Amino acid sequence: MTDFQLNAQLQELTKHHTVTLPVACYETTIQANVHGYIPLHWHEELQWIVVLQGEAQFQVNEEYMTVSKGEGLFINQAQLHGAKDDAKNPCIYRCLNVSPLFIMSNELYAAYVQPYLQANSYMRLTKSTSWSNQVLSHLQAIYTLLETKHPLFEFDLTIHLTQLWKEMIIGFQQGIALRQPIQNERMKQMLQWIHTHYAETIILENIAQAGQLSRSECCRYFKRILHTTPLQYVTDYRIRKSLTYLQHYNVTEVAYEVGFNSTSYYIEKFKERMGQTPLAYKKSIASKDEMEA
Repeated sequence: MTDFQLNAQLQELTKHHTVTLPVACYETTIQANVHGYIPLHWHEELQWIVVLQGEAQFQVNEEYMTVSKGEGLFINQAQLHGAKDDAKNPCIYRCLNVSPLFIMSNELYAAYVQPYLQANSYMRLTKSTSWSNQVLSHLQAIYTLLETKHPLFEFDLTIHLTQLWKEMIIGFQQGIALRQPIQNERMKQMLQWIHTHYAETIILENIAQAGQLSRSECCRYFKRILHTTPLQYVTDYRIRKSLTYLQHYNVTEVAYEVGFNSTSYYIEKFKERMGQTPLAYKKSIASKDEMEA
């Protein structure tokens, strides 16, 4: 995957599964993403990640952690998460996305799935504990099944998925997972507002009101969770949105389309963020498209 299409609520729109098999497994090279990193997003599916190469710094809500080759991460339903890596140690990871409703039958869902969907935001997966080591083994088995798809493979897949979830419950019950930050929903509300109104004139008070916070508390949220200021996030998001527009419009049109009040300021901020001018980026995209044609 090289891009994450998000709606205004930061929900990922990519369809990872079908109705008949609500499970998907895919690989992601972080630096191949159009942004050069995986932006914050969320989805209704449960997600398991296994790092195949290098290491990456993952963010889940306000928590940051480094995950290296051979290690993994479980991200619960509807949690804000993203990832970055170092150019000197690029990361490739495999994802398994599963609809919670596919984990167990309706009769067992209420007792063995539902209670854990909001219990914890994420869990690290290493070989240092029996339950997480078993989870990693089942993830590999599920990947192999989805690759080979031998006759009746769905039966084996559901068996491994059930056993995987059993090990996850053991991990939950051992209290290894971290708390779910109560700030998650307010952060989502503020980011949702920015993603809806980014092309308009935005002041700090607008963002704070979206999260029902004071301006100072709003700034503390952004500094603690995203390590930036609210207005810097707005600028970064506008630049991210402009990457798509640059494929179809000239630089001046794009600048005003994404909310900058002057072309020169857009060029200045784009170069700070991307290391090149918007025009240079536009030409590089056109050249790449011609080579692939």
